[in-house]
Amino acid sequence: MKKIIGILACIVFFSGGNLKAGEIDVFKGKKGTINIAGGTAHIPVMKYVAQEIMRVNPDIKITIAGGGSGVGIQKVGEGLVDIGNSGRKPKETEIEKYGLKMFPWALDGVCVVLNKENKVKQLTSSQIQDIYAGKITSWKDVAGNDDGINIYTRDEASGTRDVFWKKQLNQGTIAQKANVVSSNGAMKVAVQNDPNAIGYISIGHIDDQVKVPEIDGVQPSQETAVSGEYKVVRKLYSNTKGEPSGMVKDFLNYLMSEEGSKIIEKYKFIPLKSK
Repeated sequence: MKKIIGILACIVFFSGGNLKAGEIDVFKGKKGTINIAGGTAHIPVMKYVAQEIMRVNPDIKITIAGGGSGVGIQKVGEGLVDIGNSGRKPKETEIEKYGLKMFPWALDGVCVVLNKENKVKQLTSSQIQDIYAGKITSWKDVAGNDDGINIYTRDEASGTRDVFWKKQLNQGTIAQKANVVSSNGAMKVAVQNDPNAIGYISIGHIDDQVKVPEIDGVQPSQETAVSGEYKVVRKLYSNTKGEPSGMVKDFLNYLMSEEGSKIIEKYKFIPLKSK
């Protein structure tokens, strides 16, 4: 791979705010810390949930770090964090090694993104596979401008990369010249700043900063992911080492509650309970 762009993990602390009644009241009167790390697709939801909890009780501190799905699984398995997020189901070997308990809470699609100035409106899976393998090197070969294609990918710890490689690239080659970025956010920024870029991100991270082409005649969206029209989908997991207890259990229960589902939907993911 060519280079790594971005920071592998960022830690965020939250505190204070307005009170929220309802299911979140379980956190009132409690004190302690919850440490979370792993998949970067999860971060917007995790941040909001953390903010809501600490609005109810500023004596609770929650840290959130990225690093990718592999990092989340390893850190929770080694007891370094309380919750390890992953954009893929942990492997059986990981489950057995660490004694993991898995909590899938949302459905998410992963899709190709282009720079907004790119005139390409649609791609086929075959074209995407050939671009990432380095067989198609110019945008003119896919109805674009006569410019070279700059490929962006994620590192192998990424759950976003895992589903894209398996379901979009059919486990094909990723060219060595590809630029490696560290998160969904970093991918979006890289594509936004490079007129000739192609990358991929969680559909939950899509906004008007990037362009999403049709793939095999289907417009990628959470709606087409849920309907089954768009096939490059995965579940978002939060994992614990053994059965969760205390505030960690409360956090996961709130995440998967009715109130939590509204937060998940706010960030363009599909709560699994709503499927």
